[in-house]
Amino acid sequence: MGTSGVAGGGGGESTQARVERVLREQLENGTYPLKARLPPQRELADGFGVSRDTVQRALARLTDDGLIETRRGSGTRVIRVPNSRPHPPQSQRPGAASLKPLIDQAFRRPEVSLDVATLTAETLLRHLRNQHELIAVEGARAPEKLRIRMLLPWTTERLAYPRALAPEDPRVWERWRTMIRENGIQLDELRAGFNGLGVETRIEIQHLPMTPQFKLYVINDEHMLFGPYAVLPRTIRVPREGRPDEVEAVESLDVLGLGATLSYHRLEADERTHDSVFFTSMREWFDSNWDQWPEVTHPEEAIHGPPTER
Repeated sequence: MGTSGVAGGGGGESTQARVERVLREQLENGTYPLKARLPPQRELADGFGVSRDTVQRALARLTDDGLIETRRGSGTRVIRVPNSRPHPPQSQRPGAASLKPLIDQAFRRPEVSLDVATLTAETLLRHLRNQHELIAVEGARAPEKLRIRMLLPWTTERLAYPRALAPEDPRVWERWRTMIRENGIQLDELRAGFNGLGVETRIEIQHLPMTPQFKLYVINDEHMLFGPYAVLPRTIRVPREGRPDEVEAVESLDVLGLGATLSYHRLEADERTHDSVFFTSMREWFDSNWDQWPEVTHPEEAIHGPPTER
């Protein structure tokens, strides 16, 4: 994970409390479902932009509450999810929203389409893994077709973020590029996995010559989640120059990812409503960028980078 999700909170909430709160929310909304394995502590610390000690203290609270357990050699798993009061379907909830209920709903249909604009694809990967496991392990009904179009930033030029504050230091940007390539490998593995389960799967990626200002999900062309990226300073651990086996903390600019707020919008019958206007304008934004930069790549190409990098 390369983006922070808890820095910049308000109301006097401590860093540890924010990490604990976001993890509880992710357990509740199904980001990490029952029996799922949480990322390693170092990965969580990097993702939240906090120290490993802070993550350990937050995990200890969740362990004390009987929500997770940690075993040497097998990591940390979810053993119970927090109780939550029932709420209406996601499509009827105003304000802040979660991706999981919409992905669950989409995968119950014969055909699934996802148009995604994002910085890293980390969140989508997590939910796709959950759906693959539901089908492969728990026997959930599989859709017939899955189509994903993804807009990612270009990898041939440095971005406004994530980046080191020292303009001559490329290591934070190179760390992000490595993440994009690794995510491409995982997307291709998921594509093959879904195809192996009988789901006709196509994943296409375009790299735009810009730094994303927001993340966008369009699900089955009727539901939309939108969330602006909040930029903040943080320290990022990267390999030490000349000593790749060692790491050092680099002062950087990054954005909120984990725990970032997403707003829900839908395409309504009345095209003049606020939701319909916003939905239509953002869908046109996505399609125009998809058509304007027609060099489509596929997940397996992320192993070596897009064609312009070869």
